[in-house]
Amino acid sequence: MATTGATLRIQLLGPVRAWRDGAEMALGPPKQRAVLSLLASRPGDIMGVENIVDAVWGSDVPQTAVNGVHTYVAGLRRVLEPGRAGRAAGTVLASESGGYCLRVDPADVDVTLFTRTLGDARRSRGQGDVDATLRLYEQALSYWHGEALFRIPGPFAAMERDRLRDLRLTVVEERAADMLAAGHHAELVTELPGTVSEEPMREKLRWLLILALYRSGRRAHALWMYEETRDLLIRELGIEPGADLRTLHEQILSGHPELLAPGADTASPLFAHRRGLLPGTPKPVQLPPLARGFVGRTEELARLEEAVRGESARGGPTTPVVVVGGPAGVGKTALVLQLAHRLVDCFPDGQLYVDLQGADLERGPASAADALEQLLGGLGVDGARVPPNSAARTALYRSLLHGQRMLVVLDDAHSAEQVRPLIPRGSSGVLATSRQHLGALAARDGAHLDTIGPLTAGEGAHLLALLSGGRLERRDPAAERLVALCGGLPLPLRIVAQWLAANPGVPLSALVEQYTTVRGRLEPALGA
Repeated sequence: MATTGATLRIQLLGPVRAWRDGAEMALGPPKQRAVLSLLASRPGDIMGVENIVDAVWGSDVPQTAVNGVHTYVAGLRRVLEPGRAGRAAGTVLASESGGYCLRVDPADVDVTLFTRTLGDARRSRGQGDVDATLRLYEQALSYWHGEALFRIPGPFAAMERDRLRDLRLTVVEERAADMLAAGHHAELVTELPGTVSEEPMREKLRWLLILALYRSGRRAHALWMYEETRDLLIRELGIEPGADLRTLHEQILSGHPELLAPGADTASPLFAHRRGLLPGTPKPVQLPPLARGFVGRTEELARLEEAVRGESARGGPTTPVVVVGGPAGVGKTALVLQLAHRLVDCFPDGQLYVDLQGADLERGPASAADALEQLLGGLGVDGARVPPNSAARTALYRSLLHGQRMLVVLDDAHSAEQVRPLIPRGSSGVLATSRQHLGALAARDGAHLDTIGPLTAGEGAHLLALLSGGRLERRDPAAERLVALCGGLPLPLRIVAQWLAANPGVPLSALVEQYTTVRGRLEPALGA
């Protein structure tokens, strides 16, 4: 290189810049920088004037284009060789055979350094030296300072920009794959999201990030990322994810050992979801306490327990769903909770509970989306990672429960449409209560519907005797009268029993005669 031993350094991987002996030079207008970019991309090669014209102007060539090339070359010579005499031949930007040649050491152009270092990284990769390979990949990426040939006009710059961007993304993917192989998944969880946001349609990047999340113990986030990717591809391109992404999703759902990080085993927290847990999340045990003094329902409990256990034992894709119906106050919730506690051994991965507020006249029924948010929270999904819409929440919820034996209790359902998105697939089970007849769940989802009625006179009297603080005996005529007045409904009977126990000094006959007053207190509790 000439210019009395001066050192030039040229940057193309970002805004086009150049330094002479460490001092940055002003490179002139955009098309002048476009000429430098073309010549610096081929250091030592002769570029004909016509080729330069095509590269800078493309098909929109003005009559002054050739003169423009000479003008831009002259401007670059003044910058690159400030000590050159006016008519002296250029030594850095030389005229050769009807064209021009930039005589610089290729190692002084960052694109050349990038491609050389990438070649070294790939050779090291082939030799199996992971640490050396990662260092070389990091060195190659360090040459980048933004979008290549930033704001440089012309078709050559546009094509070169696209080529270099794709090459850089390939390097990011190769490095990420080697980092995963070396067990550096935690670093990737923080590094890759930025690149994914820049190139959201690049499936390989998303594949790498999803696997890194999974290996970092963030299974729910990994599944959420897959659903986000699928929604994006369908919305923008009308296509499903490719085979690699779909396979990864299926392997995450099944906890395939192939996804384990190097050196991990099935005792790893990655496999905690097989025990009904997400890493760091307690096993969900959300069932409310059993009602004190539960009586009767022996036949109903036996029938429902047999239905759930039988369906569960058969396995397969069908989820056992039982819906207990009946009027307000009949004891649906108490019955379902008794049944749920009996079935704990059948669903060892935990129990989830949601009040769907189907009879709440003030607030109205809970939406399926709100119920799913609560259920996902019980499964360890951070609130910030809960998908925004109901369909995506359902997909994540079912993905997390895939392969689990989890019991889901849905209390006070309003409609089949409210319940359906909350039914997982496979080996989990669902118990629900509702004042409505949810026949659509039986027709479309195979739910087992069972409507319960009032307690018998003997069962009602037994309940009063248990809860009235000794005020009544089972065969007391007053007990029989109160059972009849309450219609055999457990909730009114419990309230009456509490009332009796709370007023030990008032004669029993007087309390019975005041039942009309008590009935007024019961109506809000019954939702009447």
